[in-house]
Amino acid sequence: MIIVRTPLRISFVGGGSDIGAFYRKSPGRVVSSAIDKFVYVIVKGRFDEKIYINYSRKECVNRVDEVRHDLVREAMRITGVSAGVEITTLADIPSEGSGLGSSSSITVALLHALYAYNNELVTAERLAREACEIEINILGKPIGRQDQYAAAYGGVNEFLFHPDDSVERRPVALSDGILRKFSSSLLLYFTGMTRNADTILAEQVTNTEKLDRFTAMTRMVALVPEFVTAICQEDLPACGALLEENWNLKKQMASGISNPGINAMVDRARKAGAIGAKIAGAGGGGFLVLLVPRDSQATVFTAMEGYRELPFMLERSGSKVIFDNREYPTK
Repeated sequence: MIIVRTPLRISFVGGGSDIGAFYRKSPGRVVSSAIDKFVYVIVKGRFDEKIYINYSRKECVNRVDEVRHDLVREAMRITGVSAGVEITTLADIPSEGSGLGSSSSITVALLHALYAYNNELVTAERLAREACEIEINILGKPIGRQDQYAAAYGGVNEFLFHPDDSVERRPVALSDGILRKFSSSLLLYFTGMTRNADTILAEQVTNTEKLDRFTAMTRMVALVPEFVTAICQEDLPACGALLEENWNLKKQMASGISNPGINAMVDRARKAGAIGAKIAGAGGGGFLVLLVPRDSQATVFTAMEGYRELPFMLERSGSKVIFDNREYPTK
C-alpha cells in the first residue's frame, strides 16, 4: 500500500496570470504558498485484475478506458498502471469549489502515488508538469499552472510563467520566525458557497483579450515582487495593502468573482480589523483569505462568528509519500 499526502495552497497576488491567454502575451507571475491542509491518495494492489476507485462514489471496472473519474483515468494512462489496483482519494476540505487548488493537488497526488506504486522516483517538476498536461491539455480545463507547482513543491514560492508554457520557481527564503509570524496573521473563512471555477475562468480567459482587463492583470503581476519584499521585511501593513489592491483588480476580470455575500463578509472583516482580504482561487465562493494582525484577531473572531473558520498554517513540504508497506525482494 502507498499513501501520498499533497498540500493545498493559497495564492496571494498575481493569480490569473498563470493562464495561457495572458502569459503567452506577457510573462505571468504569482506568489503563493502551500498550507497544512491536504489531499491523500491511497494505492493498493489487488489479487484480481479489476480497477477499484473510491471517492465520493465508487467504481469497479475492468479497463482504464472505463474509469469515469477523469483525473484518475488520465493519471493511470500517464503512469502506465493499468489493472489490479484499488485507488482511494481523501481530502481535508470539500474537493470542489474551495479555491484552494484541490483538483490540481489531487492530480499531483495521483501521479505521485501511481509512480511510487511502480517503484519510480519522479521530481516535483515532473509531477507538476504532467499534472498540467492532464488538466489543461488533455481534459481542456480553463485553468492555470500555479496550483500544480504549488502542490508538488510546497513552501512559499514565486512562480513565473513563460510564453513557451515553462514554469520557473523561485522559492521565497523565509526564516522560521518570519514564516510563523506571517502564517499566524492569516485567517481562512468559508463563505458557505461552492462553485465550479471553470465558468469564471472561462470568462476571465475571454476578458483577458480586452485591453483594460489585460492592463489590470499586468498590474497584478507587478504586485508580486512588492509582496515578496514586504513578506521578507515583515511589513504586514504593506502586505495588506497589496492584497487589497490585488483583490480590487481581480474583481475586474470576470463578473462572478465577487457577489453581495462575499462583499458583506469582506466589509465585516475589514471593520473588525482585517488589513487585507481576498477570495482564494478563481472567486465566486470557497474560502476568504484575511490578513489580520495578532492584536486585532480577537475582534475579527467575534465579528466573523457566523462563518466557519479553517485554522491552518503555511506548509513547507510538498507532495510526498507518507506510507509504503510494500515488501521489496532482497538480493
